[in-house]
Amino acid sequence: MRVLVIGSGAREHALVLAVSGDPAVTALACAPGNAGTAAVAEQLGVEPAEPEAVAALAKEWKADLVVVGPEVPLVAGVADAVREAGIACFGPSGAAARIEGSKAFAKDVMAAAGVPTARSEVVDTPARLDAALQRFGPTWVVKDDGLAAGKGVVVTEDIEVARKHALMLLDGGHPVLLESFLDGPEASLFCFVDGRTVVPMLPAQDFKRVGDGDTGPNTGGMGAYAPLPWAPADLVDDVVARVVQPVVDELADRGSPFSGLLYAGLALTSEGPQVIEFNCRFGDPETQVVLALLRTSLASVLYATATGKLAELPPLEWSGGAAVTVVIAADGYPGKPRTGDVITGGEIEGVLHAGTRRREDGAVISAGGRVLSVVGTGKSLKAARKHAYETVERVHLAGSHHRTDIALRAANGEISAPA
Repeated sequence: MRVLVIGSGAREHALVLAVSGDPAVTALACAPGNAGTAAVAEQLGVEPAEPEAVAALAKEWKADLVVVGPEVPLVAGVADAVREAGIACFGPSGAAARIEGSKAFAKDVMAAAGVPTARSEVVDTPARLDAALQRFGPTWVVKDDGLAAGKGVVVTEDIEVARKHALMLLDGGHPVLLESFLDGPEASLFCFVDGRTVVPMLPAQDFKRVGDGDTGPNTGGMGAYAPLPWAPADLVDDVVARVVQPVVDELADRGSPFSGLLYAGLALTSEGPQVIEFNCRFGDPETQVVLALLRTSLASVLYATATGKLAELPPLEWSGGAAVTVVIAADGYPGKPRTGDVITGGEIEGVLHAGTRRREDGAVISAGGRVLSVVGTGKSLKAARKHAYETVERVHLAGSHHRTDIALRAANGEISAPA
């Protein structure tokens, strides 16, 4: 099987690594890829968000399966174009990808499916903003209705901070979603979906804030761990039954069946799991830890999903223990990152590349905000943390920063789900 992965981040590096070990995979390419994916896959040039360009590349390369990593190409309809070219594609149609592309659409789907989620209101003009803000908070949750790479959300107890963020979004032509605040720890659950069948993976938890102790602005994600030792034993079954399956059925009933990876971002509240958001693809950095623990052939699951045969697969198999990933970010991130700095240690096992490229002289340099994801595994969460942070110390990028508390509270037994 010839597999083409679309994207250039650490998520795609993790996908490529997981697929590369499958003997059924005879050729593997990543487009456009990065300095890390180049070590295990052929690198191909393409603009990921241009549907016809991706479809043409897939046909020229004679791909049997195309795996679309990022959300922007999926919302743009890349999966539709690939399928129209007669090639199996892992990733939802543009219509189904609206579950992430429009938070207002996602809320409408959840309401129709009876899925528990935060109370919300869409504001599309500054004239309506102040009155709407009075109907929420404290705490205020203000979101960009569209795609914002994880950085379009502000959660604050200060109404003026909430108002300023909302006005900035509105001034940019972006509708604003106001939500009620959900208490309780957060969790992410990835599910393979082929239209009706749902196959869940291990739950994970990611860290959005840039600084230790969940301080500073939101980012695309500064780290993650899996599994969740504090989660109820029936969490996955409960979320599939109450959240994922109803949404999958609702999308199918609307004529927009979902095929690919459906990601439920959850708050485990005192009233049970409630949805914070849905994503239409593998999350980053959770993918890096979940795939580190998957024993089942990923390529076989991706292909079964893309061809509507998930129900025929045996249950997924998982390694014991835990995995932790720590993101190393460039100076300036999540603002404008400094780029062009030389990276040493990027070839170490467990180091996944995101914002990197290889210079003409052969040096690997930074080329984005989140530069590397460092993955550690172990028999326990404490052992996995130790492994990850020991590897972080072996990597050098001038001016870089990372959180030092990824999975710390969970490893110390300081997190519990509300009864």
